Amino acid sequence: MLGYLGPEGTFTHEALLTLGLDSETQPFPSVTSCLDAVRAGHVEAGIVPIENSIEGIVTATSDSLSAGELLQIRAEILLPVVFGLYSRPGTSMNDVRHIVTHPHAAAQVRQWLAENLPDAEVTEKGSTAAAAEQVSHLDSPYDAAICSSAAGELYGLKALASGVADNPNAVTRFILVARPFPPEPPCGHDKTSLVVHLNEDHPGGLMEVLEQFSLRGINLCRIESRPTKDKIGNYHFSIDAEGHIAERRLQEALMGLHRTCREVLFLGSYPRADRVPQVVNDGVRDGDFEEADTWMFTILNPLESLDS
Repeated sequence: MLGYLGPEGTFTHEALLTLGLDSETQPFPSVTSCLDAVRAGHVEAGIVPIENSIEGIVTATSDSLSAGELLQIRAEILLPVVFGLYSRPGTSMNDVRHIVTHPHAAAQVRQWLAENLPDAEVTEKGSTAAAAEQVSHLDSPYDAAICSSAAGELYGLKALASGVADNPNAVTRFILVARPFPPEPPCGHDKTSLVVHLNEDHPGGLMEVLEQFSLRGINLCRIESRPTKDKIGNYHFSIDAEGHIAERRLQEALMGLHRTCREVLFLGSYPRADRVPQVVNDGVRDGDFEEADTWMFTILNPLESLDS
């Protein structure tokens, strides 16, 4: 069984359907409850949003992955996000005074609302599908929902406006998360995710982390700081790097971080959804590391090297 951020009709549900997996599904009311169900073994895996091209990281997902029992990412999905304004049949644009939607959706339609419904009050909570479900009730305090067409149709709503996002190219990234497992073999367009906790806050701390990747020719797709929540001023780093843990350059980088940082959480190596191939420069390919190992062996064991 697979869990997802519900209810049915959310963008997360749409992302889950794109995987084409033959499995029963179960919606959860929040990211945290979905991931906790994975940790408890109630579902085999869960799919949740992790990043949006407009609003950036989904903090609930990032924070849940960095705390509690370790989980790992098995796959990612990129989904174009298209919003519409949906209401109960018989409602017109002039009737819309109270709108409900998810906070990330609200952020992506701010300008459109300012231009078209400047006097409308927007409530941010739940999910876009939950917003549509709330608006569908005749006694709802909300006149309309910002949601997907799937959610609007699912709850019998009528589209007052389509394509209302301020940026028509908005994309949300979703991840399929499970309990720790042996990574699949690399495919050539891989991504590795991890969380890094520094030993202590000190000048150059971030530079020391970045050098572990830079010296091995590893490009970072994303790096963000998040509060550790123990005291103000303490942060950890959430990182996505190009490459796969099976590669020596990634292994060397993570071992370097392990030696110099308080904690490193490996969150998985998995195929990039955009299938962008990774570029590996001379000097950091697996064969280069193997040749360096052989060279060092000859230095440490000169007599054996002469005999061979």
